[in-house]
Amino acid sequence: MSENNNTPTLLQNINYPSDLKGLAPDQLETLCTELRQFIIDQLSCNPGHFGSSLGTVELTVALHYVYNTPYDRIVWDVGHQAYSHKILTGRKDRFSTNRKFGGLAGFPNPDESEYDSFIAGHASNSISAALGMAVASSLKNEDRQVVAVIGDGAMTGGLAFEGLNNASSQPNNLLIILNDNDMAIDNNVGGIQDYLVKMTTSQTYNKFRNDVYQKFKRRNLISEKGKNFILRFNNSLKSLITKQQNIFEGFNIRYFGPVDGHDLKGLVRILENIKNMTGPKILHIHTVKGKGFKPAEVSAIEWHAPGKFNKETGERVIVRSKDQPQLYQDVFGHTLVDLAKKDERVVGITPAMPTGCSMTYMMKEFPDRAFDVGIAEGHAVTYSAGLAKEGLIPFCNVYSSFFQRAYDNVIHDVAIQKLHMVMCLDRAGLVGEDGPTHHGAFDLASLRCVPNLIISSPYNEHFLRDLMYTGIYGNSGPFVIRYPRGQGELKDWQNEMKVLEIGKGRKIRDGKDAVILSIGPIGNAANDAIDNLEKEGYSIAHYDMIFLKPIDTDILDEISTKFDKIITVENGVVTGGLGSAVLEYYSDKNVKNIELTRIGLPDSFITHGSIKDLNRLCEIDTEGITKRVAEVLKKR
Repeated sequence: MSENNNTPTLLQNINYPSDLKGLAPDQLETLCTELRQFIIDQLSCNPGHFGSSLGTVELTVALHYVYNTPYDRIVWDVGHQAYSHKILTGRKDRFSTNRKFGGLAGFPNPDESEYDSFIAGHASNSISAALGMAVASSLKNEDRQVVAVIGDGAMTGGLAFEGLNNASSQPNNLLIILNDNDMAIDNNVGGIQDYLVKMTTSQTYNKFRNDVYQKFKRRNLISEKGKNFILRFNNSLKSLITKQQNIFEGFNIRYFGPVDGHDLKGLVRILENIKNMTGPKILHIHTVKGKGFKPAEVSAIEWHAPGKFNKETGERVIVRSKDQPQLYQDVFGHTLVDLAKKDERVVGITPAMPTGCSMTYMMKEFPDRAFDVGIAEGHAVTYSAGLAKEGLIPFCNVYSSFFQRAYDNVIHDVAIQKLHMVMCLDRAGLVGEDGPTHHGAFDLASLRCVPNLIISSPYNEHFLRDLMYTGIYGNSGPFVIRYPRGQGELKDWQNEMKVLEIGKGRKIRDGKDAVILSIGPIGNAANDAIDNLEKEGYSIAHYDMIFLKPIDTDILDEISTKFDKIITVENGVVTGGLGSAVLEYYSDKNVKNIELTRIGLPDSFITHGSIKDLNRLCEIDTEGITKRVAEVLKKR
């Protein structure tokens, strides 16, 4: 459906799922074609998560056609599968605002629509959340159906298996749909599988199955304790015929599939047949990521979130020019290769984000020393701890927001044992269009209280390289480096690396009226703000702390004798971060007559939008810092 095509379409008249109910099967297939083209049209000029949502078009239409949403619940996991869902649930006319400041969120969010059953920004939570909803419906005697749609790698997360393990032990009718776009769980799609699916999902088969169960029960051949007998018998029969078994049947969850996730009529039939079955069940579907757009089908990784592109030719619009500074993640990736060449103990670990964090450079150069462990952050940290225990030096790279899922592992498996490993937190601070589920706001505050950790953040790319080098050669325990998403500060980023003194900051400039303490790349914005304030006649000193833990107490002692106005600046929550650390130190030392102002992220979840928009919203850009510091100075 091209934007310039004025021919009436089915999609134009579909505003809510109720509008689907009157369509014939052939019309539903036409709708899928139009829906897929609508997504292509929209995302070609308004970037977003592309391939995943193209792969779930038929599934989304089938779900909303068969189920009574929003009364029936659909829990999406991961959220970037759900663009079709958003378009069909009252948000089509606003979809051009997707991921923009003040517009639609990029992921399902109950605050945005009653059709969004649960927040879905990361991965692997759908089964647990949907199970809770299904059990609640059972306890309340509600005739509500609950569906968890898990896919796009989310099945590699440990929480998904915790939910599976619990599903058969609770009274529920949960349906789990595994959207398998080549996750290697079960690749056998053929005639025998199709036959078994048709047999086991048919009303005739299930009536027969129930009759057999009731006859066994009446003859006291099974008791209530053996109520899973028929399920086990059915699974054993399928295992005998197919000569294979799958993990879901081991959890005593009825398994159907795999089936073609792009066969709309088949999906509708199967969903109708299993809709009212009692007990937990799983429908395994195979889909193609990027379905309907050939370049995305061929290169799913590149087209996961491709940015702007030409929808006719498939040519991506590259915004960055070659003479711009490198992305922070690329500096990390290239530097890791440099370090690995120097020291064979260096290994790299990432939980499912090798391209995003640029671990791909290490994987290409040293394929035996770089590991993608799937969407499993806790495992990534503990796996790294095991490597470190045996004398290797792991660089465990995790997005800051997702690192929160590994907090327990950091404490128990790394910090207590003082293991020598480097944890690199990419996407620290505000990350932009992905919104509150992805902002790396809490790492400084949450990690600062953990003993034995060294916590650092680089002012620019040179310091990032130096900190990575220091993590190996200037340190013997757990070392944390946090840095932001996107472009760095320097065109010439390849410095000769050196060891930095742990817990020592540096003076950037002198001043008389006040002093700014910053940590990380936000110090560049603070420095620009000082330039602005100097034009107004103010003289402000600036220190780059580099380390949050251990904090440079020499600097803190020095400035407490020179300044009565101290401002801390950080790209993280102010509650518990750098500002809090400074306050605690002065409180413990009983230092008086100091006015300390903390600039950072507020005690709230920040919305989505461009990083520029969000920095301005939170007043942590150059203009915002200038304004805040000017207010402090004018109080005098």
